Amino acid sequence: MGLLTAAVAAAGAAGAVAAAPVVLTAVGFTGAGIAAGSIASSMMSAAAVANGGGVAAGSVVAGLQAAGAAGIPAAAQAVIGGIGAVASTFGWFALI
Repeated sequence: MGLLTAAVAAAGAAGAVAAAPVVLTAVGFTGAGIAAGSIASSMMSAAAVANGGGVAAGSVVAGLQAAGAAGIPAAAQAVIGGIGAVASTFGWFALI
């Protein structure tokens, strides 16, 4: 791996980790709860209908809300960073 490719991967990882909380808030998973009329509220409604009236613990919606309310745990940040690194590296190779 060349130095430029490593730099692109590092930038992609850092960018993904930095963007994740912004994206969560933008779609409606906030520290104060799920924002009314948001994408998150639509997801919560669909999950509740599919689960007989409640959102199941451990579901995607529950996990995203926990991350929106309490922050993204270090292990999840590592996964997000890895995805960002891979995505940016593939994007870089598409340009060359």
